[in-house]
Amino acid sequence: MKFWGRIQFKSVGMKLFFIIFGAIVLLSVVLGLSSYVMSKEIIRGQVGMASSQAIEQAADKLDFLFTQYESISRQLAVDQTLKSDLEIVNKENVDTVTKNQAESRINKRLDSLRASDDRLLAVRLVSKSMEDVKSYKSTGIAAIRTDEVVEGRVKSVLDASGEPVWLPALSKGFFDAYTEPTVTMGRLLRNMKNPDAEYILLIEIKERSLGSLLSNLKIGNSGEVRILTADNKIVHAPDVELLESESFIGLDDSVLKSEQSSFSREDEQGVKQLVVYQPLLTGDWRIIGYAPESDFLSAADKLIYVMLIVLLLAIIVALLIGYSLVRMIGKPLEKLCRLMEEGERGNLKVRAHFKGRDEIGRLGHSFNKMLEQISLLVDRTNHSTLELLTTAENLAKASKDTSQTAGEISGATLEIAKGAASLANEAERGTELVEDIGTQMNKVVEMNDTMNQSVERVIEVSYQGKEYMEQLVSKTEAVTRMTGLIEENSDKLSKSTYSIRNILAPMVEMTKQTNILSLNASIEAARAGAAGKGFMVIAEEIRKLAVQSNNSIQTVSMITEEIQEAIQNTVNVLLSISPMFDEQLNSVNEVSSIFQNVTGEMENFVGDIQSSSTSVHELLASQVSLGEFIMNVSSVVQQSNASTEEVASMSSDQYKVSEELVALSNRLEELAESLNQSLNAFHIETDKDVPA
Repeated sequence: MKFWGRIQFKSVGMKLFFIIFGAIVLLSVVLGLSSYVMSKEIIRGQVGMASSQAIEQAADKLDFLFTQYESISRQLAVDQTLKSDLEIVNKENVDTVTKNQAESRINKRLDSLRASDDRLLAVRLVSKSMEDVKSYKSTGIAAIRTDEVVEGRVKSVLDASGEPVWLPALSKGFFDAYTEPTVTMGRLLRNMKNPDAEYILLIEIKERSLGSLLSNLKIGNSGEVRILTADNKIVHAPDVELLESESFIGLDDSVLKSEQSSFSREDEQGVKQLVVYQPLLTGDWRIIGYAPESDFLSAADKLIYVMLIVLLLAIIVALLIGYSLVRMIGKPLEKLCRLMEEGERGNLKVRAHFKGRDEIGRLGHSFNKMLEQISLLVDRTNHSTLELLTTAENLAKASKDTSQTAGEISGATLEIAKGAASLANEAERGTELVEDIGTQMNKVVEMNDTMNQSVERVIEVSYQGKEYMEQLVSKTEAVTRMTGLIEENSDKLSKSTYSIRNILAPMVEMTKQTNILSLNASIEAARAGAAGKGFMVIAEEIRKLAVQSNNSIQTVSMITEEIQEAIQNTVNVLLSISPMFDEQLNSVNEVSSIFQNVTGEMENFVGDIQSSSTSVHELLASQVSLGEFIMNVSSVVQQSNASTEEVASMSSDQYKVSEELVALSNRLEELAESLNQSLNAFHIETDKDVPA
């Protein structure tokens, strides 16, 4: 903790230490990583180049093999014996013996081709027409399929017009009749004279023969070699199950356009593979080989450990160099910084003891000489300051005496001037007050006139209000009488409705009796039979009239009830309004009496305003006389004040000069004291302080 506490991270030494330490470590890391990356690229390039050469050799072998079979197909295409035998077997007028001999020669020729090459599985001649298939083959399976897949393969051979066509590896042969995969070359044997004698030559090569041809080719420890078509279908692969499927690692247009023989790509498991390829000359096939980059770049990983060792050594060296710089530069600069801080606090006795002759040593010697010169300057300034302080004290004493005398004269003159000025101000204020009083008196007169007019209008309005209130009282009394009449009429209507009810009650009973009589009449008419039919009609009509009378009586009864209810509501409303009209009448009587009182009071107020207006006019005349007297006094005071101000101004100027002289003396004394205090802050060597 003490070590870290002594370290100053903002010092120059520590900054140099971190800069050099960081630069060395950074350069070591960059150099190690760049070496590691460059070595990987170099290894990848060398391996890619070597693998490309191996792939090219394998491609040459395959091209040579495929060229042999193409040359065999060309020999068969120009073989006149084979051509004549094919013409014979297709003629209809040829005897059976001749035809069998020709077929035997054809089969022997095909057998001789197959027997001469172990890589061949079968050699076959197939007619162009799939409807009536004729086939000649070497020994082996003779089965032929004619489905759409086989027809498509045959069509691709016919479209080539006599040129050789290489078909990718088929897991069961061209006709799907074998138990092992084959690579087939097809070619149309043209016959310009007899087109019917044209046959398709099919040379089926064992797929494993390609593997034996490529068995010596190995890329990396776990690499793999494949033959692909233009659309990345697998022609050959170590795993037979992958035939006829699309390869995950293939070639696209960007790779072919780049013209690079090797590139990197991830496989199905996401492992990065180094891929090399070479196109075949005999067909649109490509041979590719790939292996994990880890097989080649494992040696480059050792550079990581070397880089870590070098980095550790670089850190140690950087620490040693940084520590040396801190001792050589950081500590002397720190010591010099502390000496400068002591000098800043006024201690001029400090000295630097650097023995070196480098820039730091020269800086220490220059620092010592600078402090010696400053000490000499401070000593001389100190003596001059003492003399300046004595002179300033004498000058300040004389200035104070002069200032005191000038102050007394100025004070007396100012007192006189102030008295005159005060008297002038009071005279002016008196004039202004008289003018203000006159203005206010004029306003009071105007206000009295205005109030007089207003009071007259108020009296007039009071008389009108009194008349209106008397009319309102008479109208309110009339409304009260009319309300009483309405109550009496409502009572009469209520009694009338009660009489109507009494009249309607017997009528209801009569209607019921009539209804019963009509019912009895109907019964009697029914008993009488045919003789009582006319009476029954009359009884029915009477019953209907009784029902109608009953309905009308019910309607009249309901209307009577509604009239009774409305009358009762009207009576209730009138009973509730009647006390309000009484209160309104009392209020109107009170307001009428208030208007009468207001009218009397306003008449009295008019008399008081007229008396006040008379007094104000008398006071206005006295105010004019007072204003003239004050104007005369003000003119005399202004003349006296002007003379006094001239004397006071001269005395004030003299006093200001004396004050400025005193201020300058005090300032000079303060400067001398300040300079003396500043010099006392420096500690210099005197005769007593000089070491022996």
